[in-house]
Amino acid sequence: MAIDPLATRARAPLPPWTPLVIAEDKCKGCELCVAACPKAVLALDEGVVNRLGYHPVRLTDASRCTSCAFCARVCPDVVFTIYAPLREV
Repeated sequence: MAIDPLATRARAPLPPWTPLVIAEDKCKGCELCVAACPKAVLALDEGVVNRLGYHPVRLTDASRCTSCAFCARVCPDVVFTIYAPLREV
């Protein structure tokens, strides 16, 4: 039986899972998503100004986000990509 050379290589660690990805460069800071979030885990990042000159929204606590997508539904600039929570097998 031969040993698979790919099986012996160390695998790179997976990046931490996130329930959503925000395209900060497109966000205009309207705060509609902040108001729509039932878990209150979105806020404007007052320390950052994007290329449009606005404070973009940021996820403050990924562990409390339920991927409900209310933020994506109200966002006029389509800045959110929502991922379903991981399931345990």
